Amino acid sequence: MTQSTPHDARFGITGLDEVLGGGLERSRTFLLEGSPGTGKTTMAMQFLVAGAQAGERCLYVTLSETAAELRASAASHDISLDGIELYELIPPENLLDDEQQQSLLYSSDLELGETTRRIFEAFERVKPDRVVLDSLSEIRLLAQNSLRYRRQILALKHFFATSGATVLMLDDLTTEVNDRTVHSVAHGVLRLEELAPEYGAKRRRLRVIKYRGRRYRGGYHDFAIHTGGVRVFPRLIAAEHRTSFDRTLLTTDSPELDALLGGGIDRGSSLLVLGPAGTGKSILALTFIKTAIQRGERAAMFIFDEERQLLIQRARALDIDLQAMIDADHLILEQVDAAELTPGEFSERVRHCVEVNSARTVVIDSLNGYQAAMPGEHALVLHMHELLQYLNRKGATTILNVAQHGLVGDMKSPVDLTYLADTVILLRYFEALGRVRRAVSVIKKRTGAHEHSIREYQIGTRGVTLGPPLDRFQGILRGVPTIVGDADLLSREDA
Repeated sequence: MTQSTPHDARFGITGLDEVLGGGLERSRTFLLEGSPGTGKTTMAMQFLVAGAQAGERCLYVTLSETAAELRASAASHDISLDGIELYELIPPENLLDDEQQQSLLYSSDLELGETTRRIFEAFERVKPDRVVLDSLSEIRLLAQNSLRYRRQILALKHFFATSGATVLMLDDLTTEVNDRTVHSVAHGVLRLEELAPEYGAKRRRLRVIKYRGRRYRGGYHDFAIHTGGVRVFPRLIAAEHRTSFDRTLLTTDSPELDALLGGGIDRGSSLLVLGPAGTGKSILALTFIKTAIQRGERAAMFIFDEERQLLIQRARALDIDLQAMIDADHLILEQVDAAELTPGEFSERVRHCVEVNSARTVVIDSLNGYQAAMPGEHALVLHMHELLQYLNRKGATTILNVAQHGLVGDMKSPVDLTYLADTVILLRYFEALGRVRRAVSVIKKRTGAHEHSIREYQIGTRGVTLGPPLDRFQGILRGVPTIVGDADLLSREDA
C-alpha cells in the first residue's frame, strides 16, 4: 500500500483527508456517490475551493443544477466559488424534428455524443487541475444501457487521465441503483449515507468502498453538514494513540473513600459508578473532579441527563463551585443532546478536550444518555471500548455513570460495561431504623487490592461523607438488608 504524498489533492474537509490517508491521488478519477441530500454537492464544492485556494484551476460541470443554484447553495454555507469555473451543461433537447425521430438514429444517441463533446470543449478551454462532474445519473439516462454507459465513462476517464486532472464524479443513485459500473472504473469510491432515526436529527455517515494502492481508514465515519460545509469525524482507533505516562495513584479528599478504593484510583484507568436514580452518582463524580482540579489538573464533564445550570446550582449547595472552575479554565462542562449528536462527533469532542485542552479527568454522565445516540447496545459497547482504551492510553482518568433500572431489590443495567471498566463502584439504597439510607461498595478493581466492606454514605453540605464499614448488615447488595447486631450508622448530623 502506498502512503499519502505532498502532491495529493487534499479535500479540504476536516477529518476526510485523514480518512483518505492524505487526500485524492492526482491524475486519477474518483466517484462520490449517495442518495440526494447526503451532501455530495457541498463536498464537491469544498474540494474545488481547496484547489482554488492552492492556486489550481478548477472546473465544475453541472448537468443537474444550474450555475445560479450552485452559487446559492454555496452562499448558504458561506462558501465562495470565486476562482472556480462553473459550466452549466443542459443536455440538448429537440435536436431532431418529428421525421428524424422516426428514423433508426435515436435522439438519445445524439444527445449523449453532444453532451460528451461539450464536456471535452469546456475542459480544453479551462485546462483544469481539478474537475467535478455532477452528475452521472444524467449520462446514465442518455446512455440507456450499461454497455454504452460503461464505454462512455471509460472514454471520459481516459480523456481526463491524459491531461493529468484529478476528477471527482458525483452519482445520486437515482437510477439503476444496483449498477456498479463506475466502481470498477474509478480509482476510488466514497459512499455517503443518511439515516433517519425514529426520533432526532438525521445521521450521516460515509465509507471508503475502495481506494487502489492506498491505505485508508476503513469502516463507517460519521459526518455532519454545518454552515461552512461538511465536517467528518473519523472512526476512533485507540491503538493509534499510545503514550507513556506515570500510573500514579490518585487520591480524593475523603480518607474513607480512598480506603474503600484501596488507596485511590490509578491514573489512566476507568471508573464505572453503578446505581439507581438519586443515589448520588453525579455528586460522586464531582468529588473526583474537585480533587483533580485541586491537584492542578484540568477536567472535562459531559452531561446527557441533567440541565447544565441546574447541576452547577446543585453542586454549589454541596460546596463545589463548578462555575468558578469553569471561569478559571480548569473545567470544561458540556451539555450533550443525544438526539442531535452522532457518536463520532461525541468522540471528537472528547478527543478535543484531552488533546487540545489537556483534560486529565473525563466524566461521562451518564451512559444511559450516551446509549440513546447509539443504534444498538452492541454498537455502544464497541464505541465505549475504543473510547475507554483511547482515554486510558492518553493518561486520562475516566468516570462513567450508569443509572440502573429500579430503586430497591433487583437492579438491571441498560448495558453491561463492568468488564470494560478497571474499577466498579456500586451504590444502593437500604432501609434501617425507619430511614432510607445509601450504601457504597467497590466490587472490582483491576489495578490492585480494594476494601471489600460496605459503607454507608450521606450527601450533605460537606459533599459525600462515608461512615465506617457496615459489619452487622446482610443483604445490602440485594436491596433487602437485615441487621444481625449493632450497626454503626451515620446520624443526620454527619451529613
